[in-house]
Amino acid sequence: MTRFMFIIAAAALAGCGIETASTAATAAALKKQEVEQAKKTLEQTQQKIGQAMEQVQQSQESREAAEK
Repeated sequence: MTRFMFIIAAAALAGCGIETASTAATAAALKKQEVEQAKKTLEQTQQKIGQAMEQVQQSQESREAAEK
C-alpha cells in the first residue's frame, strides 16, 4: 500500500513539474517577444532622431545661406 501511495505521489509531483516547465517556457517566449518589440521601437526611435537632426542641420544651413 505504501508503494502505491509513493507511486501516486511521484506521479502528482511529476505533473507539477511539467506544468511548471510549460509555464516557464511560455513566460520565456513572451519575454522574447517583448525584447524583440523593444528593439524595433529603439530602431524606429533612432531613425526619427536621425531625421530630426538632419532637418535641424538643413534649417541651420538654410539660415546661414540666407545671411550671406
